[in-house]
Amino acid sequence: MPYDSGTHADVLYVEDDQDVAQMTIEVLSEFHAVVHAADVASARARALQQRFDVMVIDRRLPGGDGIDLVRAIRTARITTPILLLTALGAVDDRVEGLDAGANDYLVKPFDYGELLARIRALVRGYRAEQHRRTLGEWVFVPESQALYGPSGARVALTTTETALLDVLSASPEHVFSREEILGAVFHEGDTPGSVDTYVHYIRRKSVPEMIETVRARGYRVGQPS
Repeated sequence: MPYDSGTHADVLYVEDDQDVAQMTIEVLSEFHAVVHAADVASARARALQQRFDVMVIDRRLPGGDGIDLVRAIRTARITTPILLLTALGAVDDRVEGLDAGANDYLVKPFDYGELLARIRALVRGYRAEQHRRTLGEWVFVPESQALYGPSGARVALTTTETALLDVLSASPEHVFSREEILGAVFHEGDTPGSVDTYVHYIRRKSVPEMIETVRARGYRVGQPS
């Protein structure tokens, strides 16, 4: 089964049926670190005490409804993506879960390939959101290799442009010399002129103020409008 190893994740899996749980944990554990809880109380405690990349929660649980657990997690201001598993296929049931704060749902019985794909999608989106950086009126999302302008328009970046802007935006107050950027972003054999070239590329794609030149010192990320 093809799999994106870059989406290895810490997963909270909540399921009370031991047979289903055992099979699902075996599949998930091939790719992820899985913590299992079998009821609402233990799942709530885990969710509040430990950081996860995604939570997979069954709708029907001992000690309460899975939707009540989702609401409790969101009330605690935990933004981890939640995939709700449900045997209830009616539209109203799915809408109720999404309105409670779940990000996605999967109807039982499900295919494990689809379960893994949905987890991948949720984790990628969550990590991209966590890593997004506000640069003035622009937004930089390194994992998407993109800048988003004030109007929401997407500006695609190359791998090197993304790496350069990632270094600068991670330490916005620091002025990076060309040599620092060269060592952090470029390959052996590249010259300081390569730094200037890619700074020019980023400015041309976005706005000149995206990267500020500090005379005789180097570059730092700007606050573009």
